[in-house]
Amino acid sequence: MGFAYLSIFGQWEPSMETLSFVLISAPVCFILGLGFGIWGYLNKTVEGALQPILNCMQTLPHFSYLVPVMVLFGVGDHAGAIATIIFATPPMIRLTILGLRKISPEIVDSGLMSGCNKTQLLFRVLIPTARRDILIGVNQVIMQCLAMTTIAAFIGAKGLGFNLKVALNSLEIGKASEIGLCVVLIAVILDKYSLAWANKQKDYFANLNFKQKYKSYILFILLTILGIILSYLGALYFKDSINYLYYVPFNKGFTISPFIDAGIDWIWETFFVYLNAFNIWLITSVLVPMKNAYLGMPVISTFIIVMGAGYIVGGIRSAVIVGSLILFIALSEYWDRALITAYMATFAVLISAFLGIVVGSICAQNSFASKTILSICDFFQTFPSFIYLIPVILLFGITDTSVMIAAIVYAVIPATRYTVEGLNSVPLSLHEAGTMSGVSRLQRWTNIELPLAFPHIMLGINQTVIFALFMVILGALIGTIDLGQIIMGALSKKGGAGIGLTLGIFVSFMCLAVDNLIQTWASERKKLLGID
Repeated sequence: MGFAYLSIFGQWEPSMETLSFVLISAPVCFILGLGFGIWGYLNKTVEGALQPILNCMQTLPHFSYLVPVMVLFGVGDHAGAIATIIFATPPMIRLTILGLRKISPEIVDSGLMSGCNKTQLLFRVLIPTARRDILIGVNQVIMQCLAMTTIAAFIGAKGLGFNLKVALNSLEIGKASEIGLCVVLIAVILDKYSLAWANKQKDYFANLNFKQKYKSYILFILLTILGIILSYLGALYFKDSINYLYYVPFNKGFTISPFIDAGIDWIWETFFVYLNAFNIWLITSVLVPMKNAYLGMPVISTFIIVMGAGYIVGGIRSAVIVGSLILFIALSEYWDRALITAYMATFAVLISAFLGIVVGSICAQNSFASKTILSICDFFQTFPSFIYLIPVILLFGITDTSVMIAAIVYAVIPATRYTVEGLNSVPLSLHEAGTMSGVSRLQRWTNIELPLAFPHIMLGINQTVIFALFMVILGALIGTIDLGQIIMGALSKKGGAGIGLTLGIFVSFMCLAVDNLIQTWASERKKLLGID
């Protein structure tokens, strides 16, 4: 149905351009990621060297990859593909190392006892055993490729991302929504395919005949042949016009953009007073005072707060690490812009964390609700971050409110997911012990479930911080005055590669500082609770 929509609505050609980017970039990412992952598994020195590089790469904003690639390789599809490959490879490396490290020593020993040499052990024992984690890495690579492909439109990559950028620049919200829906459909289709592949279990002992063993391949071939026949029949029927059974041109397909535009006009006419009042209140009463508070804080006070938090959480080591990361930013001329980015991310994280913990806690009380909310999180997590800007622009226009709401919606997903998973991981015996002690459901949640699940929840808050910062930087597309604006401006500035990459590293260091605090606290807390 997804591909039918792409073809009937005339989005087939740009959709195939986008899909071709993914199909070219993903295999390259897989080969590179698998190679470096195996190297890191076999050599701990290599793994130790890779970890900080991967940490930095996975916290760099999308735009920071585009600037140096554009300088080195120019603009166009090839530059977009290179930026996509660099951006999407790190999760494959991480998950390859993780999958291989999870293999029990007994499996390795049994392989060696069977007479395997090192190569045979790797390719016939270790990699097949780590298959699921490696294929989850492939899923992550595909989704990252798709997310970057839409952003790569800023350096000339063709496809849906380019058309989406043009529509947003022209404020054609209906057309942008239609294209955004195509991106979402491709994301969902690729996510479902790759996850199904990862979760598929092969039965090595099944005694199947040829038809039973290859029925899916046979069905695929038959459907392909049927499609080719229909295309040729269409050529005969539409002899003097466009063959609609082969290809629907962009300007000849169905479109829902007029209906979307009409709906937007109705929303503005009906709810403009309320939306505008909320927009003004949020900016004047919340965002501006918070921004002034951050900008008015002396640099030394910021260091005392950040390093003090590091010392309380992890002692001198954490304080020095966090202080060093922030010092790198403070010594630059972009400290004020970094504070504006930090205040916007802080607001988004606070609201996202609150909503995620509340919604996750409510849904975790029921198994059906837990499965439902996790499925919703899976669905929304497939969306490229670019897509979240479209609905908020049509509701609140080009304002900081739009960026804040997009960041909150984008960042609430990991907070909700980790809350549900954390609360569901609390042993049932502790639930029963609390009930037998006479506590109410609220007391059990506050005194038993939440304290035990909180280390896991904080890992979700860690992801929330990264998601929020990424969306705030992406908010430069609609005019925020922060580090993202300068990074985006570097795309069109002569010699902007250094500035763009440096500011991307600033954002990465902000993420890594928070990551260090949360990971250290979560580890210590798990030890105290005896969880790990």
